[in-house]
Amino acid sequence: MNNKMRFGIFMPPFNCPPTQNPTVSLQRNIETIQLMDRLDYDEAWVGEHHSAGTEIIADPLTFIAHVGAVTRRIKLGTGVVSLPYHNPLWLADRAILVDHLLRGRLMLGVGPGALPEDATMIGLQPADLRPALEEDLDVLVRLLKGDEPVTAKTARYDLRNAKTQLAPYQSPCFELAVAATASPTGPKMAGKYGAGLLSLGATTKIGFDVLAHHWNVLEDEAKAHGQKVDRSQWRLVGPMHLAETKKQALEDVRYGYEQFCEYTQDTLALPTFRAVGKTFEERIAWINETGLGVIGTPDDAIKQIQRLVEQSNGGFGCYMMMQHDWANWDATQRHYELFARHVMPVFQPSHRRLLNAEKSARANHAELDALQAAAIQGATDRYVKPDARGAKA
Repeated sequence: MNNKMRFGIFMPPFNCPPTQNPTVSLQRNIETIQLMDRLDYDEAWVGEHHSAGTEIIADPLTFIAHVGAVTRRIKLGTGVVSLPYHNPLWLADRAILVDHLLRGRLMLGVGPGALPEDATMIGLQPADLRPALEEDLDVLVRLLKGDEPVTAKTARYDLRNAKTQLAPYQSPCFELAVAATASPTGPKMAGKYGAGLLSLGATTKIGFDVLAHHWNVLEDEAKAHGQKVDRSQWRLVGPMHLAETKKQALEDVRYGYEQFCEYTQDTLALPTFRAVGKTFEERIAWINETGLGVIGTPDDAIKQIQRLVEQSNGGFGCYMMMQHDWANWDATQRHYELFARHVMPVFQPSHRRLLNAEKSARANHAELDALQAAAIQGATDRYVKPDARGAKA
């Protein structure tokens, strides 16, 4: 596994409350990724949702195609496309197009769909989605490989000798990743196809309990299907807001944290991610005292990520912060800057080299300081002292 951990953002997006101007919210989502690009974050993953009034990006491929034109290097992924909602042929075609437009910065994340109303509006039930994902992922992988035309019929589509006319820009293909929460379904599919794993519930209580087990399931499934996988393909997601002090972080999130909690409790039909409590203090405890995330300082964030590394039993490739509007825009930008300046380097080789360079300089400080002082004094003495002919040296 590469020893340089990557960092990024997972953007559903949580634009709470829905009374915000949606056009302005979308622009702020774009500017968030632009900021992260400037701060040297590695990845941004954008979700697909169609209901509930808060997660307002309907097509992450369209969104990241636009963002790709206004960023330089950050990789952009769908986090995730709800695969059962789409004809896999047209999804493969659109993804390949975006891969070309991004010149190889695309990552394609897929999942079953998180908001049940999204599914029911097109005649699907939540119980249908995970079996459909397994069915459709097999078709999608074959279409992306392009080895032969694909014929496949389900209740939702009928493909006959289907193929994409473009090959992916990346060779042999862009990275494919599968979303996972608490169940082993995601790790099993990721292992079967040699795909990456997006652990969306990794910092929940049940997520902690199964964290290392998820990777074991993935490795076993990969071995059974002759696939090669690497922990660098494993991404963990968790919420954070950082400030210089914990007191300031708590004050920052008074801006929008409670509206976010109310969204998870009363609007978002997702039992695995639901705020606890009715008071501000109880809801803060849901994040800080359960290990779910961090509202605090960069040191708190470092401890959280170190704990995740230990509980993963071998490490992972990327930590992604969950996007939210807990704080106002100024405090949010400061949060991302603090994380980039003080948290990211701790988990990257440059940090160790810089600290070793400082340690070496400190260890030799007295000796080198004396030699430097003597050299300066010697040069001064030679300049002011006349030589044998009466001229200054």
